[in-house]
Amino acid sequence: MLVFYKANLAFLSVPKTGTTAYENALRDHADMVISEPPTLKHAPVYRYNRFVRPMFVNVCKVELELMAVMREPISWLGSWWRYRQRPFMAGRPNATHDVSFDDFVQAYMKGKKPSFADVGSQLKFLETQPNGVGVTHLFRYEDQARLQGFLTDRLGVSFDLGRANVSPSVPMSLSPDVEEKLRRKCADEFALYESIPS
Repeated sequence: MLVFYKANLAFLSVPKTGTTAYENALRDHADMVISEPPTLKHAPVYRYNRFVRPMFVNVCKVELELMAVMREPISWLGSWWRYRQRPFMAGRPNATHDVSFDDFVQAYMKGKKPSFADVGSQLKFLETQPNGVGVTHLFRYEDQARLQGFLTDRLGVSFDLGRANVSPSVPMSLSPDVEEKLRRKCADEFALYESIPS
């Protein structure tokens, strides 16, 4: 998570949406950088609302706007599947070396997910809270030009974006019947993604 106080902006770090690269590129311009532990770095809206927001509301009397990035849902799951195939993951419960992408997505759709497919939900991460706190500026991961343009204008800085925390390059395909089931079971997730301006 990055906080830019003068720009009145907090950049939430949705996992597997390239935010580590933005953290590396913009950390020198941020007033607060939360990079560890992962539960705070990747604090969803509800955790931001409970723990980070009160500092700024109660002490600084300011309500920061929230920004976040969402990845196309199948691509997002694919990134998790590939990420858990890194060599050092071999033999661990979360590893997906011996799991097909179809099986990974099928496992993700279960009520009680096996550990290798328990990767959360972008929809839940971005959910607006009962008190109205939610993401003001939401960007598609696939629309980097719009995202970078917004940050350049809002922060008044130019920056070079490198790559960080990249998933291994592994061929990925999802069978039509599994995709149809995913789109049906996670319809709200796909609807949120489609609602983001491009």
